[in-house]
Amino acid sequence: MDSPDAPEGHIRKVVIAGGGTAGWLAACALSHQFRDRLQITLVESEQIGTVGVGESTVPPIRTFHRFLQIDEQEFLRAVAGTFKLSISFENWRRPGDRYIHPFGITGQGTWAAAFHHFWLDSLRRGMPSELGDFCLETVASRGDQFSLQTQPQVNYAYHFDAGLYARFLRRIAEGYGLLRVEGKIREVRQHAHDGSVQSLVLEDGQIIEGDLFIDCTGFRGLLIEQTLQTGYEDWNAWLPSDRAVAVQTESIGPPVPYTRAIAHEAGWRWHIPLQHRVGCGLVFSSRHMSDDEARAKLLHDVGAPAIRDPWLVPFRTGRRLKAWNKNVVALGLASGFIEPLESTSIHLAISAVVRLVQLFPFAGIAPSLVELYNEVSRAEMEHVRDFIILHYHATQRDEPMWKSCREMPLPESLEIRLRAWRERAHAWQDPDELFRVDSWTHVLLGQGIRPGPPHPLARALADDDLRRLLDSIRQPIARAVATMPSQQAFIDRYCKAGAEVWGGRRAPN
Repeated sequence: MDSPDAPEGHIRKVVIAGGGTAGWLAACALSHQFRDRLQITLVESEQIGTVGVGESTVPPIRTFHRFLQIDEQEFLRAVAGTFKLSISFENWRRPGDRYIHPFGITGQGTWAAAFHHFWLDSLRRGMPSELGDFCLETVASRGDQFSLQTQPQVNYAYHFDAGLYARFLRRIAEGYGLLRVEGKIREVRQHAHDGSVQSLVLEDGQIIEGDLFIDCTGFRGLLIEQTLQTGYEDWNAWLPSDRAVAVQTESIGPPVPYTRAIAHEAGWRWHIPLQHRVGCGLVFSSRHMSDDEARAKLLHDVGAPAIRDPWLVPFRTGRRLKAWNKNVVALGLASGFIEPLESTSIHLAISAVVRLVQLFPFAGIAPSLVELYNEVSRAEMEHVRDFIILHYHATQRDEPMWKSCREMPLPESLEIRLRAWRERAHAWQDPDELFRVDSWTHVLLGQGIRPGPPHPLARALADDDLRRLLDSIRQPIARAVATMPSQQAFIDRYCKAGAEVWGGRRAPN
């Protein structure tokens, strides 16, 4: 390792304040990439609990794991993980409705027109089907099936135990030489000349000095907000939920290969099946439901014995005005929070870590790179925000919270997307956006937003040619799913975790 006594302004000592998922993601990536060039220290306290409900992910996590050279089977066994092909949205448009937002490619479009245009035109011509029939992940989700051995191959993410995941990442990071220091931060000291962070003082008197600090202290934002007073943009006007009650229950059936998001009168409930238990939670608006009502409703609706007492997680949707301020980079909840719907929290932390690796300021913090980092962070957060707002806004439910969401003014960026869909059935994605055209299409249709007329190119196909196109997509999917085992059977063969991993009780499947 280079000497920590670096030239003036150079970055050699990195200090990560806080553990949890975000802290250990940063620790793992930085120590993996820069173990010979940086001295990396992570400070965390066993006395400070983490939010610990982030147990559902989106597919880009697999790319990140390949980047870190993580073996998938070893990882899944260590975190009692299951596979996730989609999200099942239940009761969103109205009670009793259900649609699936799958992770895979739907159909086969052309350079000029996405597949859903051809599908919409097939409906007009009297060829009934569901859009999900043309997506492998949707059809597999319907039957609770999973396999990695099919052609075409599935696109998937994971469900896992967040505490076990942090422990798994810690083992990797410490193997690369990261130093973990146990302790609570008593004071943050700043440089007199520019106000940047100089060191962390722990309760036992230890002083941890650094050149670059990564704030993973959760919602409180100890460095980015309490110390640097960066400021926060609140999104509660568009996203009414501001609290969650979480609980863990026994498994009373085999794990399904999707996250369930079940709307209720004042928010929604998640259901995330792991190998040994189920993670459940009720997200709600405190203006429309009390904490006690939410807790009682959650325990009533989960339909399985609780393994531990429910815990409350207050949150404030929005983002820091700067994710990178002076020599502090905020990650995870410290940088902002949209809400758990669509499982983007861990993804946004990973994306931010990768961005930091790409722009890492070895030779000193350059304002242009900080500005670039903050601009990309802002755009990414706003894109995800708009996608989440869509779920709340496009609904026919008549309870007060949902009615106000349906009537609220929207961000202009989302308004444009909705107009394009209503007028020309057009959905699009910018190159760096997380949610692709297929994601927007499934959710727009699932939430009941009627599309305008499809692209004129769809009409150019004769009826027989269109039928052949649809059959050529649907039939290989049906054949692939017919060979798939249940997810439980696949896990038992591929990545079954031993009881020593979770150390708790589990009901038999």
